[in-house]
Amino acid sequence: MNFQNEFPFLCALRGATTCENNSVESITSAVEELLIELVSRNNLIPDQIISVTFSVTADLDACFPASIARKKTGWENIALLDCQQMFVKDDLSKCIRLLAYVYLPNEQKPQNPYLGKARNLRPDR
Repeated sequence: MNFQNEFPFLCALRGATTCENNSVESITSAVEELLIELVSRNNLIPDQIISVTFSVTADLDACFPASIARKKTGWENIALLDCQQMFVKDDLSKCIRLLAYVYLPNEQKPQNPYLGKARNLRPDR
């Protein structure tokens, strides 16, 4: 299916969340919740998603967020990438951010999920 014709608006979506601790379980839970919110708030199906880049703060190194996303049904053809967030003194700790490129209908307003303590990053949302 050619989503460029049906959904011609290429959009960059942002989002972020935080983890309770640096463990595979905590990171998995946080990433899964963030992806569920990203997909549900924007009414996405996997074919509309081009790529997702995850960045994590240096205090999260138990696993790769992209490896969690890669296990989702239908996400086999989505380009996924992990990187480490730039260190900034007094930045939010245990934070996972994402940047997703997706196709949306022209009339749809993008929704950017900020969850957990990451809500403080974008109080305007």
